[in-house]
Amino acid sequence: MKEIIDVKVRVRKAGFSQCKTDLLVTGHFSDSKVLDKVNTELDKKLKGAIARVIELGDFKGKDGDSAVLYGNENIAAKRVLLVGLGEKKKVTLDSVRRAAALAARKAVDIKAASLALGLHKVLGRRFDVSRTAAAMAEGAYYGSYRYDEFVGEDENGRLGRLEVEIIDSESADTGKLQKGATAGAIIGQAQSYARTLANRPGNVVTPAELAATAKKLAGQYKSITCTVFDEKQLNENGMGAILAVGAGSKNGPRLIILKYNGGNKANRLPTVGLVGKAITFDSGGISIKPAEKMEEMKLDKSGGIAVLAAVKAAAELGLDVNMYGLIPAAENLPSGSSYRPGDIITTFSKKTVEIHSTDAEGRMILCDAISYAVKQDCEIIIDIATLTGACKVALGQYMAGLMGNDDRLIKQLQAAAEESGEKVWPMPCGDEYAKEIKSKIADLKNVGSKWGGACTGAAFLRQFAENSKWAHLDIAGVDIFAEDAEAGGQGASGFGVRLLTSYLVNLAKK
Repeated sequence: MKEIIDVKVRVRKAGFSQCKTDLLVTGHFSDSKVLDKVNTELDKKLKGAIARVIELGDFKGKDGDSAVLYGNENIAAKRVLLVGLGEKKKVTLDSVRRAAALAARKAVDIKAASLALGLHKVLGRRFDVSRTAAAMAEGAYYGSYRYDEFVGEDENGRLGRLEVEIIDSESADTGKLQKGATAGAIIGQAQSYARTLANRPGNVVTPAELAATAKKLAGQYKSITCTVFDEKQLNENGMGAILAVGAGSKNGPRLIILKYNGGNKANRLPTVGLVGKAITFDSGGISIKPAEKMEEMKLDKSGGIAVLAAVKAAAELGLDVNMYGLIPAAENLPSGSSYRPGDIITTFSKKTVEIHSTDAEGRMILCDAISYAVKQDCEIIIDIATLTGACKVALGQYMAGLMGNDDRLIKQLQAAAEESGEKVWPMPCGDEYAKEIKSKIADLKNVGSKWGGACTGAAFLRQFAENSKWAHLDIAGVDIFAEDAEAGGQGASGFGVRLLTSYLVNLAKK
């Protein structure tokens, strides 16, 4: 398979007109009446080209706007890319992240080998310099990503590498920029790693292959250990829900148990359990899905992949937290050995579940993993899953649903969402929804009524969190770009990697 684009980010002291690069990037606000210092300097060198393109209305400075200008003998850059940042009073770090992503996308499209980002200069001191650099680095990875492992070498003609520099003419800021860029690159790489694994098809990534990938990752870091429960060990531990979901496939299920040790300082903080749904392919089982768009069901492992990538990022950042990354993995297929509607399954918690739909399989594998997190004394449990189409109906493709049993944890995740640019919206999962998943012949049933499916799905999971502080992220709808987006290509979005990592970073700061 072909390698994904290799992106490298560094910080360099350089004047903007003296910076030798294929593509030099600056920002501009839509409501700015005058050019900032950097664009004024470049405009003079370019003989008024920046002012002219704005005056003509070809570039308005709105979020998502861009204009390419060509260099001359007065500047070292081959091209200058103006990127819009929207209204000055509304700009956020995510505006910067999106602008950097757009720039990186343009760089790949025009086959630029080098990209120099100076978006931070127009912001002045509006944001912390380090955080701004982190957002630019994350955006550079996000926008440059292409999933083309199986495309022939000659088919897309893209370059294999992109050198990204964050430049500044003042040495006083380069240290802060470097600190942020280093952290942003780690998170950006982790998200690209997640997107690649999620994009790989079901015949490449099976539960066993995902487990092998997790073991390989753990082998690269002293702070991570990996244990895998195969079918025999799942049976020995009474994990009937994971076993039931995987029963119809020749590719047997696994529970991947990653343990991250953050060192002595981490012992003062609660142990966190991240739990991610990894259905490597979801046909719906006996309750089979419609054929249309079923190929996208390879992305039903996105929650588990986000957990894997977040553990990777935590290790590379050296975060002072103790954490479990629990990834129940199964392939949900129909066969003579599949679990059926009407079956009653005994879960790891000993709670019994009456099956009404085999396509409500995500909550089944998650409930065993959540119970395992409780048994490992995880005081905080966060699960992430492409759980329900109902969440996509409610929130569209713009943000994830957020439910939980602890208001403080909900607020912490909302803050992490704001910082990371991965948006969430709080939704209920209280007793009224829990009543809908009560069964007359078992402790629970795995679906409620036709209404509020995202809420009843979360209410189901809540039954297994016991006394832990628990939150649920339903990422159905935000896990995929159905069409080429301005900030990234088609396929998996890697949603959740930045959000979970931001949460862990904030927790470690305590």
